[in-house]
Amino acid sequence: MIRKAKAVWKGSGKTGKGHLTTDSHVLEQTPYAFNTRFENEKGTNPEELIAAAHSGCFAMKLSFNLSGAGFEPEELQVEGQVSFEDGSVTKSHLVLKAKVEGIDEDKFAELVKDAEENCPISKLLDTKISVEYTLN
Repeated sequence: MIRKAKAVWKGSGKTGKGHLTTDSHVLEQTPYAFNTRFENEKGTNPEELIAAAHSGCFAMKLSFNLSGAGFEPEELQVEGQVSFEDGSVTKSHLVLKAKVEGIDEDKFAELVKDAEENCPISKLLDTKISVEYTLN
């Protein structure tokens, strides 16, 4: 399986602008620029997309882990927080709120740790990864 996206950039780093398009067309010429990356102008940025990818990948891996252990998650909410400092991604922190009936804290912690270490995006990232969670 190969997933693809395209980036088009025009102009200099600070004053230029670009857009991103994915083959699925979920992103369709979605704008990005210096202002969307380093300020809060509307548009996206690479770090935000990494946070989304990591959150989604982790949630799906944890869901597979839970199902494999005999538990059906009611809901897994994951917020990804990617830190960008001095020109580098320095960490990806995931905040999980989970609703899973009948699982004890130790088993849940074990399955969370496995998802943290083994979701494909975690394996891809060469940075510090951490997860904090609440289980209801």
